[in-house]
Amino acid sequence: MKKLKRSGRLVDMTYFLLQHPHEVISLTHFAERYQSAKSSISEDLVIVKDIFEDEGYGSLLTIPGASGGVKYIPKVGKEEAVELVNTIIDQLAVSDRILPGGYLYMMDVLGSPRFNKAVGRLFAGALANKKIDAVLTVATKGIPLAYAVADYLNVPVSIIRRDHLVTEGSMVSINYVSGSSNRIQTMTLARRSIAPGARVFIVDDFMKAGGTIRGMIDLLAEFEAELVGIGVLVESVEVEEKLVDEYISLTRISDINVQERMIKVEAGNVLDQLASITKEDNHS
Repeated sequence: MKKLKRSGRLVDMTYFLLQHPHEVISLTHFAERYQSAKSSISEDLVIVKDIFEDEGYGSLLTIPGASGGVKYIPKVGKEEAVELVNTIIDQLAVSDRILPGGYLYMMDVLGSPRFNKAVGRLFAGALANKKIDAVLTVATKGIPLAYAVADYLNVPVSIIRRDHLVTEGSMVSINYVSGSSNRIQTMTLARRSIAPGARVFIVDDFMKAGGTIRGMIDLLAEFEAELVGIGVLVESVEVEEKLVDEYISLTRISDINVQERMIKVEAGNVLDQLASITKEDNHS
């Protein structure tokens, strides 16, 4: 790269950090990239850090030591989080989404790259202070969300399937009871997908009773992996007793009236989760 003026360095440095979340970037890397002294790079990083924190893009951590550097941690500010949650509520609370049987059509929002990217950053912000090694989801509708979250966390995605795929090698399978239909079903995960001891975050698009997520948790136990958290785009409050206790939800559907074509959607608990992270940061 040709030698840049400070304005050019700041633009390129900001873009580079945004593209490499949760990755330690050494000062030497930036010094060589911009053909500049480390003292100048340090001054530039202070400017970027201040902008990130003032505008709610996240934080820039300084990692000390010979192998240290800086690490960008994506976060979402309170106002932006509230705006996003309200946008999701408005999108979901449309009567045309109601399908026969009280199901909801959601593929238009789940098929939007921009929507998934925004949701992925919101979940990643709620996990800012936790170490995550992998994101886990079940095929098929939760896959775009899982990849968006994993992109901001800089970790791989593992996909649970209903059927055994030859291309994924040996599989681990378990039976679980669906919380909504109370039927016994099977889920499988490639044996090479998750390493023993990995810290895993589960992502799902919709949770009713939590039977599928409960099955995912049981499957993780077969890999001797650790569950760090659960994130769902939409939860239903129709079922009072869920099979999982702690989770992050972006929205809640409190009522679906098929006859009157009405959907009542409200905010989930994600805003509370983000508020607790802010308190932790203030005390640290």
